[in-house]
Amino acid sequence: MQLSVIVPVYNMAAEGKLEYCMDSLVNQTVEDMEIIAVDDASTDSSLEILRSYQERYPEKVKVIACSVNRRQGGAKNRGLEAAAGEWVGFVDSDDWVAPRFYERLLAKARETGADVVGCDYSLVSGHTYEQGRIVVNNTPDQTGILDRERHRKLLLQPGSMVIKIYRHSVIRENGLSFPEGIFYEDNCAGPLWSLYFTHFERVEEPLYYYYQHEASTVHHITEERCRDRMRAEEIFYEECERRGILERYRPEIEYRFSELYYVITLFSYMQGVRRPRLSFVKELREGVEARFPDFRENEYYRQRIGSEERRLIAMQRQSDLRFFCCYRMKLAVRRMKAGFGKGRACF
Repeated sequence: MQLSVIVPVYNMAAEGKLEYCMDSLVNQTVEDMEIIAVDDASTDSSLEILRSYQERYPEKVKVIACSVNRRQGGAKNRGLEAAAGEWVGFVDSDDWVAPRFYERLLAKARETGADVVGCDYSLVSGHTYEQGRIVVNNTPDQTGILDRERHRKLLLQPGSMVIKIYRHSVIRENGLSFPEGIFYEDNCAGPLWSLYFTHFERVEEPLYYYYQHEASTVHHITEERCRDRMRAEEIFYEECERRGILERYRPEIEYRFSELYYVITLFSYMQGVRRPRLSFVKELREGVEARFPDFRENEYYRQRIGSEERRLIAMQRQSDLRFFCCYRMKLAVRRMKAGFGKGRACF
């Protein structure tokens, strides 16, 4: 088997989303591939839809039904256990791919000898193969033979996992998998996996269609999801420590952890949660400082985190309460000005 494509599925039956994804996969120009669709205990008709594809395409589609919801990471792990392909890819069940997506990536792998190959993606808001806004997912200076410098760059910015194919033997030999039971599993797996591959190449085309809609994870900020992002980074830290990677790439891991566990979570929580709690904000600060007490001295932090965010974070280090009240007031003023602007537009 040349390629295994793993599709984690949870409640994707509405609006034809799952069919659009599956149609794009069964119509790929690669013949020697299997599609492993893992239903993660859906409560709608997703499993029935998947089984209909298995009946129509028994040589291509394999359906695995989970009795308990394990989130996308758990579903992907079930798919990895069943995968027989020399290469492995992942597709989110509300996205879709161009007809020659896997043909182009596999050809690049054969031409170059790479063990991981990716491309760019297109942001779309409806079911279409017309290109939307193109997102360049990785940069040319990250590609080629993966020496220590390129591994550093991939740790800092691994890019999306769904627009890549991975040589399966590397995954098996190094015991690579996904965190289970949480959102943001790729935040942990993406950078960690990148360190085990030796040659990365890109196809410079947007061959993956990323569907933006209101039900997407990124549109809903809750404390639970903030905690999932924190847990993903805790697992990343623990895995790096267990695998002997932490000290070798300490500045990059320190920045990656502090950025996702703390900085992004802190400001998305304060902006997106209706009733933020001071105790949670304090917990965030204490969590990052327990692992990396001097993270603010990190060169990547100084270069990549905006001056206003750094100022507010420095304020929090002095007083959680002062930061909390100041930021809440800042948001209130901003919203009041926005509302005033809308009101004036009515006259």
